[in-house]
Amino acid sequence: MTDAQQFASDNYAGICPEAWQAMDRANRGSASAYGDDDWTQRASDAFRDLFETECEVFFAFNGTAANSLALASLCQSYHSVICSAQAHVETDECGAPEFFSNGSKLLVAPTESGKLDPQAIRKLATGRADIHFPKPRVVTITQPTETGQVYTVAEVQALSAVCRELGLRLHMDGARFAHACATLGCRPADITWRAGVDVLCFGGTKNGMAVGEAVLFFDPALAQDFDYRCKQAGQLASKMRFLSAPWVGLLESGAWLSNAEHGNACADRLAAAVADLPGVDLMFPVEANAVFLTAPDTVLDGLRARGWRFYTFIGGGARFMFAWDADPARVDALIADLRAVAGDAGADAFACAAA
Repeated sequence: MTDAQQFASDNYAGICPEAWQAMDRANRGSASAYGDDDWTQRASDAFRDLFETECEVFFAFNGTAANSLALASLCQSYHSVICSAQAHVETDECGAPEFFSNGSKLLVAPTESGKLDPQAIRKLATGRADIHFPKPRVVTITQPTETGQVYTVAEVQALSAVCRELGLRLHMDGARFAHACATLGCRPADITWRAGVDVLCFGGTKNGMAVGEAVLFFDPALAQDFDYRCKQAGQLASKMRFLSAPWVGLLESGAWLSNAEHGNACADRLAAAVADLPGVDLMFPVEANAVFLTAPDTVLDGLRARGWRFYTFIGGGARFMFAWDADPARVDALIADLRAVAGDAGADAFACAAA
């Protein structure tokens, strides 16, 4: 028996049918180990078709490992990585990027939206050039950001231009990369290697898979010995086909995109429905599958009392995330409860003022 669907995190979602069916097919019989199997080859080729280039593809268990190992491959221990203060690598990976790089320092740029801009990169990259300071080597951006906003193609191109000027590599943390593609309506290549991204970590866990991320190197030279890194870090699956087969299901069916489109649509549904509620405001523009709301404590407490779960770790507002399996009827139930508790809070405030 399962609980009523919640929107606190898209990690709550189950496995989508396309990924599940591919895993089931991969489970029929035996296959070679450690990635030397047809499923892993097929998944890698599917990524090359999707991105329209001969990229190098690796599979990891989770996003922390994918990001950390990718960044480590671009750095020496005396280098530094420029990121937003709200980037997942800074706030939610327990020092893993520094650990796997043997000490490469994260240089954090204060940002209101979680987005980096060329000026912030330039300021951090050129602030010091003496031997006592870790030399900037990589810029990492989260697409979409932790606040649910999407870098446009032009914005990525502008970041890439300053990276090239300053001799920096550009890494993209794409835990929800599919949602950005759904928002922009662009080809995946247009927002990555064609725009100047060197390495992408493409998230599967938040897009309908049970587990698994893909690391794509658009410059094959940067992937040298990355397989050894994965092995050393415990990321080389002996039964690799169970990490790669779900990608076959997602990519070949197009579910990677339709799953994201559905999550985005549910976020838009919530945002539109609460736009006229007094005291309830959007913290950030809704551009992917996340909605951040500010509301009086009475409203948030009222939602909790009605059984709703949500996080308030960014600025104190309530975050709602919508996955591939978000039930529109359940979204409407959230909307109804939000309108009800907001109305109650407004009535109480009016009564207090009248008294």
